[in-house]
Amino acid sequence: MEAELADLKEQVSLLRKEVSRVSDEAEVRKVHFKYGYYLDKCLYNEVVDMYADHPDTYVEFLGSRYRGKEGVKRLYNGRFQQSFVKGRNGPVRGFLLDHIMMQDIVDVDPTGTHAWCRMRALMQAGTHQSVRETHPRGHVQWWEGGLYENEYIKENGVWKLFRYRYFPFWHAEHEKGWSLTKENYIPWPSKTYPEDPLGPDEIIEQKMLWPDTRVVPFHYPHPVTGKKVNDDDLRAPLFGKDASTGDAPLTLALPEGQSRSGAGHTWTSEGSMRVLPDLVQNS
Repeated sequence: MEAELADLKEQVSLLRKEVSRVSDEAEVRKVHFKYGYYLDKCLYNEVVDMYADHPDTYVEFLGSRYRGKEGVKRLYNGRFQQSFVKGRNGPVRGFLLDHIMMQDIVDVDPTGTHAWCRMRALMQAGTHQSVRETHPRGHVQWWEGGLYENEYIKENGVWKLFRYRYFPFWHAEHEKGWSLTKENYIPWPSKTYPEDPLGPDEIIEQKMLWPDTRVVPFHYPHPVTGKKVNDDDLRAPLFGKDASTGDAPLTLALPEGQSRSGAGHTWTSEGSMRVLPDLVQNS
């Protein structure tokens, strides 16, 4: 009887952990979706409030990083808010910026305080012809496809955005499609803060825009083999050329001064490794 009771307690404990993991994964997924809904309507104050207060918080975007909560504010309340809606919090008539978030893969570590998410975004953006004389973008419409490889942390019991890496993968003008998109469709930042009052804190060698088709690294290993994709296989050389001739592979490396105390550790769930050992945050 005692053995059966002990076995039952162990099963209950395992089930409790599994329910907690599934619940956390669902919460992280909702956090990202809620972020997307705020972003759609230029509610940048609400977007910033979703970011963690942790000093290691950052956004990586267009070959640059905005570090800490102040850097996050500079990107959303500065660059985006000033460019798209002239400083107001919320939409302006005739400006479209919808982000469809999909194909999400969420993994939460055993501590229930750190998570990873890979997700795709498809954006439809532009202005209505009725505001072509009043909006600084004039009359435009375009598509954008991008990929997130993000990290989240739980602060005071609440899941928050932590390390956000967004790679705008391709752009296309609505009339012409993506095959005629000009290279470097979006200008890369060239100056950092404070030389540029709305600029990033650092510029990094992670520049990728269509027709560049390098692979954004996966936070997880292969679900069957348990292996990491080879670095050369993340490159995108010209057709028929050796991988070494292509641009260097992209990385999920941390900025200088940040580290992962759990790097090198492994943990499994449902019989498989969930996150690559070098990306494990907590020991």
